[in-house]
Amino acid sequence: MLFKKSTFFLLLFSCAIGSGQVHAQTKERPNIIVFIVDDMGWEDTSVPFWKEKTSLNNFYQTPNMERLASQGMKFTQAYASSVCSPSRVSLMSGMNAARHRVTNWTLNRNASVDAKDDELDFPLWNVNGMQPVDTIERSVFVNSLPQLLKENGYLTVHAGKAHFGAVGTPGADPINLGFDVNIAGHAAGGPGSFLGTENFGNNKDGTPKSPWGVPGLEEYYGQDIFLTEALTQKTLKVLNDSLSNQKPFFLYMSHYAVHVPFNADKRFYQKYIDKGATHVEAQYASMVEGMDKSLGDIMSFLDRKHLTENTIILFISDNGGYAIQDRGRTGKKHRWNEPLKSGKGSAYEGGIRVPMLVKWPAVVKENSVTEYPVIIEDIFPTVLNMAGVKKTKTVQHIDGENFVSVLKANKQVNRKSAMYWHYPNSWGETGPGIGATSTVRDGDWKLIYWHKTQKKELFNIKNDIGEEQDLAMNNPKIVKRLSDKLGAYLRNVDAQMPIVKNTKAIVPYPDAVSDR
Repeated sequence: MLFKKSTFFLLLFSCAIGSGQVHAQTKERPNIIVFIVDDMGWEDTSVPFWKEKTSLNNFYQTPNMERLASQGMKFTQAYASSVCSPSRVSLMSGMNAARHRVTNWTLNRNASVDAKDDELDFPLWNVNGMQPVDTIERSVFVNSLPQLLKENGYLTVHAGKAHFGAVGTPGADPINLGFDVNIAGHAAGGPGSFLGTENFGNNKDGTPKSPWGVPGLEEYYGQDIFLTEALTQKTLKVLNDSLSNQKPFFLYMSHYAVHVPFNADKRFYQKYIDKGATHVEAQYASMVEGMDKSLGDIMSFLDRKHLTENTIILFISDNGGYAIQDRGRTGKKHRWNEPLKSGKGSAYEGGIRVPMLVKWPAVVKENSVTEYPVIIEDIFPTVLNMAGVKKTKTVQHIDGENFVSVLKANKQVNRKSAMYWHYPNSWGETGPGIGATSTVRDGDWKLIYWHKTQKKELFNIKNDIGEEQDLAMNNPKIVKRLSDKLGAYLRNVDAQMPIVKNTKAIVPYPDAVSDR
């Protein structure tokens, strides 16, 4: 084993090698980068993912996302779960959240983060997250994506937010999940601070002030540096020092940005103030642009090292944009993602629709766009296919669909199956679409089933992206068809449901409830 502790990783490599050797290193199998952003909304970018540019697209400046889009394919209908841990476990396992049961965000061992509800009790979901062993209670045992890639000759690097397993469990450390290197990843899902001057939420000796203190970045303590930049610098040093090992690399670049707490990235903050933004909005926009700079720095590194032509980049967010606070442009909460409805934590489009870009040189047509719908668990089989890992057995059932054919064909095709979301939990915030729900999207139709009221809502997403018109009353046949499809799926994966406090009865699956 070459790698035991990520903190010693940099000592294990000789200096970087020349461009000819680098080409030899990667010519047979591609390097793969999954660049995942935390809580980034569908429109928190100057790249339009709709049929037209919105005011938010005109406000943000993300030139490197524009650069990536011009060199690859833009997915206008990409989806994730409405909160972070379910999405991240789905990406790493290929499982839908209803099956893996990590349906809410995780933190402490055996402790649920569900907020109290007057009418519902919530199921014993897998609060301990994803694990590399089958001996951890209330967790899902998986053969993870990095582990499979590592077994097939890849150097696997994790940088940034992990949030895979609860504190005190093996899954809290990305090294145990198949990563050769872990930069700053641990159990918590957000940073204590984005500021080096605040030691990223730690004391000077490196001990965390709270569970949110970001580990492993002591060399930046006290410096005037933003967390996004520190992660990028350290990641590029690791990649540079690793080039001599003759392995292709898998980089999971997982930024803590643009999660709360909002801090101003001073490199970009003032420009948004000068554009008339409020303080909160300028903070947030500066964090978005700092993330974009990281993407550009990584792409430029690939250019310098002559790795660009053999490196795949997949860009995605882990859930819809945060929309609880008012950032000033609309004067109202939950309006950050318009024309999408609501935001993070919601079953509406604002909570689950995310930006996604894929660059695959010589395979994906440059500056191409697809409306093909994908969901985050699809990344698992797709990346394995990209890496040439075609025959592998996993302990878990794979729900995701391989979309390599979409990338190669550059033509509109229909998705083979419906997409499902399941959230039998309470996030703790309130707002449109936030609550215990199960959801199915099949073609242009989307059905949301509310666990508390057992009400069903029906939307035609193609015609009503803002989900303003509930069509359930006028389309009973479609409601029944989607209720049957959703109910059958939830039964098939043995999905957990909440319990009604007054009756102690388990909330029924949607096909067992009269359509209303």
